Amino acid sequence: MRKSFLVPHPPLIVPGVGKGGEIPDTRNAYRHIAEEIKREKPETVIIISPHSVCYTDYFHISPGISASGDFGMFRAPHIKFSVEYDEELAELIGRTAEKDGISAGSLGERNPELDHGVMVPLYFLEARKIVRIGLSGFSLSDHYRFGMSIRSAVDKLRPSAILVASGDMSHKLKAEGPYGLVKEGPEHDAFVRNCMETADFRKLLSIDNAVRERAAECGFRSLVILAGYMDGVQTQSRVLSYEAPFGVGYLTVEFFGAEQVPSLLPAVLGDRDTRLASSRSSKNPYVRLAIDNIEHFVKTGKTISSPSELPEEMLRNRAGVFVSIKKEGVLRGCIGTISPVQKNIAQEIIKNSISAASRDPRFSPIKKEELPLLSYSVDILFPSEPISHSDELDVKRYGLIVSCGNRRGLLLPNLDGVDSVEEQITIALQKGGIHPSEPYTMERFEVIRHT
Repeated sequence: MRKSFLVPHPPLIVPGVGKGGEIPDTRNAYRHIAEEIKREKPETVIIISPHSVCYTDYFHISPGISASGDFGMFRAPHIKFSVEYDEELAELIGRTAEKDGISAGSLGERNPELDHGVMVPLYFLEARKIVRIGLSGFSLSDHYRFGMSIRSAVDKLRPSAILVASGDMSHKLKAEGPYGLVKEGPEHDAFVRNCMETADFRKLLSIDNAVRERAAECGFRSLVILAGYMDGVQTQSRVLSYEAPFGVGYLTVEFFGAEQVPSLLPAVLGDRDTRLASSRSSKNPYVRLAIDNIEHFVKTGKTISSPSELPEEMLRNRAGVFVSIKKEGVLRGCIGTISPVQKNIAQEIIKNSISAASRDPRFSPIKKEELPLLSYSVDILFPSEPISHSDELDVKRYGLIVSCGNRRGLLLPNLDGVDSVEEQITIALQKGGIHPSEPYTMERFEVIRHT
């Protein structure tokens, strides 16, 4: 019997941080899971935590023989944890993933202390040894495939192991909550709960990424790894609890299955390719130029010349241009110019699309095999205008430029996950390397977004 669990990680559920009874249904669900794990007596519990070490292009598996941590950041340093790591299984998971074409391993340990995404489950669950794994900036399908790699390693070395996916649902469920309310918050949680009633992982992976990002969840990718871990068996589920007393969704689900069935991966990838093909079939000349140029550059190392059949405004007008690239809904590159540098918009798109694909310092250059997985948008910027107060901003309508000396930070308007002017200013300052206490000026601008 293959078993796994989705659990939330609210620190308040731990007496000493909270009173322990603020989230009663979740606490009862944890007690049930603790009994199940005690009954199964697994050699190892694998815990996926969104608050462990996370890289954009690598799944980090915590190294070493042991680790410890406490709830000091939640004003309870006396609540301490010490665990033994299953080194052998951790190393095999990394090797298996690499063999499957997924970058994973124990390199780049930045913080060896246990995070609360691990410690909250460990408060309730007995584990002789654990493997602690973080998330990545990879696509959802890669998280699913990584879950399959984990399972392959488990089957070879620790067949009794149990996987625990730690993560909360939307953080934006109540106006009076710490993160506020957006309509996508309840929409996201209702969708996930519906999928989990029947363990419909294929439907789960069809989620609108814009909804997921605006909902501000932290557990979805943990759940997708769990889905991959359960691939190949007829999975049944039992929703143990869902509650959101503080505006954050806490969902607890038990999964189990034994009967072998064909892998769901071909269907998952087929659904993904259908969605991507639709998004890539854009006839918009602005987006089409970016697509054609990037694909030509990645394949040949050369840029295309500006096609003569472009609309007159692309050849006559000049403007700042930002080109954004996403891979399966996850940002893969974004570079642009605030003011025009090239002789026309078409040349601006050609130049900036190459930069977005190969020179964004946050990402490695795009590879040929990634091209079918990409989607694009092109923003044409209107000239900016100075403003004196944040009241003159609107995150949906206006982009923002903050400046302090030679440092500048820019944020485009209407971005997923940016729901308030305060967030917009904070992110723009961070991008410009400007401390909020420094004197800075603000400019706003509008865009025409082509998709």
